[in-house]
Amino acid sequence: MVLFCISLTYSYLCKMKKLLFLTLTMLFLTLQTADAQQYTKKDSVRVMELFAEAKQQKSDTNWMLFFGRKLCGVPYVAKTLEINKEERLIVNLRQLDCLTLVEKALALSLCMKNNQADFKNFCRFLRLIRYRQGRISYIDRLHYFTDWIEDNTALGFVKERSFPKDIPTAKQTLKIDYITTHTPYYPMLVAHPEWTSDIAKSERALTGKTYFYIPKNRIADNDSFRKTIKNGDILAITTSKKGLDTSHVGIAVWHKDGLHLLNASMIHKKVVEEPMTLKQYMQKHPSQTGIRVVRVL
Repeated sequence: MVLFCISLTYSYLCKMKKLLFLTLTMLFLTLQTADAQQYTKKDSVRVMELFAEAKQQKSDTNWMLFFGRKLCGVPYVAKTLEINKEERLIVNLRQLDCLTLVEKALALSLCMKNNQADFKNFCRFLRLIRYRQGRISYIDRLHYFTDWIEDNTALGFVKERSFPKDIPTAKQTLKIDYITTHTPYYPMLVAHPEWTSDIAKSERALTGKTYFYIPKNRIADNDSFRKTIKNGDILAITTSKKGLDTSHVGIAVWHKDGLHLLNASMIHKKVVEEPMTLKQYMQKHPSQTGIRVVRVL
């Protein structure tokens, strides 16, 4: 009986220790986020304006497409996450690049899907989307989109689409080293060269993995494609550039003439819904090889 009681006490203490650890971890992440957020009043006001508009829509609204279109016209600005000496959660809806557009649209969508449409939860979802396990640090930022897909899949936010047999595909085998072979392009790595080894470790973990994509010259407008790729899907454009997995991302939009891309465009210098089809768009970019398709859950 004494041994049984000791066993129960030990089990209880173990559970309490685990609960305390989880509580402290969540408290640390909460405090870290509060200290490491960066935004202006215009950003927080704009988020709440978007939520106010969204709440007037039907409950089955395609939120990725809705918010993507609401962000059309926002100026394209590269490297908006690289403006500080130390990593911070940048919340900037006034300037977007292709990835931050997708991240903001996804964070807004998740807030609506989970009935948590307020600025605090927007920041929480954005942190989880952008950083591995929500840890705000440069080495935990999901720099490569394949890492981004895998981490957000583990969270249950997205899932990469597989393709039916009647859609032609090709296989991409990753060989990732772009960041560590181009460190002068990355101000934080220039300031903190000691972080390079951690980035290299992430690159090695990706190298050798294989993924299927649809070659750009095989993108078509037919029933199979329209059933496989839905409005609001995230399209990751694969590339032949050495050391990279993808070079651009955007949101899928079907028009009468075929599949189009809603994206933050360096060419148009703003967020746009491309007037030409995705196939036509990609023919103008020789290094773009095809698309991977990611569904928001």
